[in-house]
Amino acid sequence: MIMFFLVGLLVHVIFFISIFDIYFTSPLVHGMAPQVSPLPPPASRLLLVVADGLRADSLYKPDANGSTRAPYLRSVMEETGSWGVSHTRVPTESRPGHVALIAGFYEDVSAVAKGWKENPVEFDSVFNESRHTWCWGSPDILPMFAKGASGDHVYTYTYPAEREDFASTDASRLDTWVFDEVKSFLQSARENSSLMSSLQKDQNVFFLHLLGIDTNGHAHRPMSQEYLENIRLVDSGVKELVSMVEDIFDNDGRTAYVFTSDHGMTNWGSHGAGHPSETLTPLLVWGAGVHTAQRVTEPQKYSDGYLQEWQLEGLRRVDVNQADIAPLMSSLIGVPIPLNSVGVLPLQYLNNSDQFKAESMYSNAIQILEQFKVKMAQKKETTLSFLFTPYQSLMDHALEGLSYYHTYDRFFLGCSVVLGFTGWTSYVVLVILKTHAIHGRTHEGRCLVKPCACVLKVSGKTLWWIGVGATLLIGMFLIIQRSPVTYYIYCLLPVPVWYSVLKDHHTVIISLMAPIQYNLHFYLEKVELCLSPQVVSFFHRAMLTVGLAVLSLWPLLSGLYSKAKVRQGVACSSLLVWSLAPSPLMCTNLKGLDSKKYGRTVCAYVPTSTHSSLQLKQGLPLLNQIISWTTLGSSLFVPLLSSTRLFHRLLSIFLSLTATYLLLSTGSEALFPPVLSWLMFVWINIEQEAMLSQGCQVFFIITAFFGTGNIASINSFDPASVYCFLTVFNPFIMGGLMMWKVIIPFIIVMCTFETIQVSTQLSSRSLWEAVEMSPYSPTHYFYHYLVLLSFSLYPSFLHFLQHFFFLVQDYGSWLDIGTSISHYVIVMSMTIFLMLLSLMTHILTSRRVSLWRTRKMHFP
Repeated sequence: MIMFFLVGLLVHVIFFISIFDIYFTSPLVHGMAPQVSPLPPPASRLLLVVADGLRADSLYKPDANGSTRAPYLRSVMEETGSWGVSHTRVPTESRPGHVALIAGFYEDVSAVAKGWKENPVEFDSVFNESRHTWCWGSPDILPMFAKGASGDHVYTYTYPAEREDFASTDASRLDTWVFDEVKSFLQSARENSSLMSSLQKDQNVFFLHLLGIDTNGHAHRPMSQEYLENIRLVDSGVKELVSMVEDIFDNDGRTAYVFTSDHGMTNWGSHGAGHPSETLTPLLVWGAGVHTAQRVTEPQKYSDGYLQEWQLEGLRRVDVNQADIAPLMSSLIGVPIPLNSVGVLPLQYLNNSDQFKAESMYSNAIQILEQFKVKMAQKKETTLSFLFTPYQSLMDHALEGLSYYHTYDRFFLGCSVVLGFTGWTSYVVLVILKTHAIHGRTHEGRCLVKPCACVLKVSGKTLWWIGVGATLLIGMFLIIQRSPVTYYIYCLLPVPVWYSVLKDHHTVIISLMAPIQYNLHFYLEKVELCLSPQVVSFFHRAMLTVGLAVLSLWPLLSGLYSKAKVRQGVACSSLLVWSLAPSPLMCTNLKGLDSKKYGRTVCAYVPTSTHSSLQLKQGLPLLNQIISWTTLGSSLFVPLLSSTRLFHRLLSIFLSLTATYLLLSTGSEALFPPVLSWLMFVWINIEQEAMLSQGCQVFFIITAFFGTGNIASINSFDPASVYCFLTVFNPFIMGGLMMWKVIIPFIIVMCTFETIQVSTQLSSRSLWEAVEMSPYSPTHYFYHYLVLLSFSLYPSFLHFLQHFFFLVQDYGSWLDIGTSISHYVIVMSMTIFLMLLSLMTHILTSRRVSLWRTRKMHFP
């Protein structure tokens, strides 16, 4: 059994890793020739200002009094420049947003996950193609462009990471620091002839990354006074900086300016998804080579209603995709378009000759075509000539052709994984049948499986030679195509798996053709009936309401009105609130923790006190931080100090984990663990009375995992949940804390399973004995999950693959991508993860730690 477990673990790990080779590979190719217009550019230098987290409506829309929040930038739009909306692509995060702006391509998710500050893959950028680039701003963004540049011509100036504090007195100080540093730099150039000589050269870029607006938006929300005042500060800072730049270069008219944002922000202070408030960002371009404001009298082509809302109907609006800004900046200063750029030059912004526009557009087209040629050549070299299918309609769909070759092997690898997964599922079914049925085991004098004479006779030696032949054929095919090592694993794994299945083919045939006892059919039908709505609940959390409603009506359906069942009905009815409510990320924040409700407990006092301190801009209190981390660190240790009596230990576990969950809560969701714990106590009583169906075990796990929709808070990286622990931006620690928050209800349910196992004394019962028992009796968790995956998932296997494998997404928001991966991981690792988690819960529920020993005293 240990070997079976280890092999199963290895197979599941391989299948899990396969989605990253199939769906999440880098789209970048290398070896293209740089493309640049041969005509002289209109600008010698470019000033790029990125206001991180700035929404388009926050800048363009007048306030309640009808006045603008950014008078200088508004004057640019109305007089000296062109404007529009930059449409970002999800995930709307800082790193992929800046990569799209400066490098011109949309970074794949695998690269984002491999490193936040450094380059996991080499890519070209406008900064790399420039003569010199000076950058000021956040240490989370600037280093990745400096480390990826060829040579030492990209200079970065960053403030300490500790300044990125969501609890700071005023986050706009980050932007003030940037403006002050740029002014000091330009002032020093007047006294430094060498620096001034570098500044006077052409193809220079100045980049200002302003993080204050994003930080204030996370901490105070975009409608707050802090967020709006930060916009005014940025506007005045840009005005002063432009005046200083024009003065130092003697108003030569050779400077181009670009003001934009990497992403927007929702009303509740998060970003990462595809809501218009996150994907619509402002774009203002003015200076050398750029059209001045153009008045229009006829209605414009945009039907979104924003022109009227922003009172900009009379000014021509030019929208672009975010990646289009990179070729625009390259054309303005005359540097090659970044090699991996997929942006299309927006000609409406250029104020130059038709010849210059034509040459720039031609360079842009050739640059995209070069990528296509390299991608096609790479794929053609690794594919047999009679299997290679070229992409058609190249000239009209060059960008689609890039995507076509990038996903060329996806179907082939997917089929290999499906074949291996199907074989492994068949093998698991075979192991169970062979262990418990084929040896002629009987129950109450009846044979569980009757033999059948119709058995296909194929010798083991023949199967072995077939397996060897298939291995050699697949190996030669992959060698000829020069496939990566991982391809060998995915394609060759099905061979030994299916050999193990077919080797005992008589077992399979007997199992399929033999009449199985009625109780087994009843068990499988019951589990399948329970499983179907749970699959739907992965996509629609409200489906959990159906299960909770059925359980709440159990006293009426069963006809028995015991106290335990009545309590169960009340508890399940209470959980209905969370299954129907939207994610707490979208509707509440720290102030939802009313001190009147929780003020008598320390762990409820901490969120309330922290919220008050943040509102007063006094930072995170050190005492609150110490209490929070101490509570988190002791949540798994303190229960080990309590009595080993089941209900005493279970209560200690529930209280410890609930305290941690409370510190990570953002509102009324803090009540979810107490209600869930109450339901678990009721469930234990019912299981002891042998009244509840076995299918509830899986249902409670899914309810614990998706009950409050907390998977959304991980994928959108809203820091509000972790303000009691830290306020300085750290995506990995924050993500880990949010993941622990999701797992806490899971542990509560698993500890309940362990308690039921011990209290009902079912650890030694076998699978078939449990099946033959009353249909309302609980079974041992190991055998139950083995049966669940083997018999319930196998008949619906293609249905599961459709939802959890073929619907894994490598595009969309963090919410969409992360949820699709989570679904696949949950299905793939359910059995193994629960077995490992059951070991931890076994320790929590049965072990005890003594900090000191008391010596026995004997009295005469």
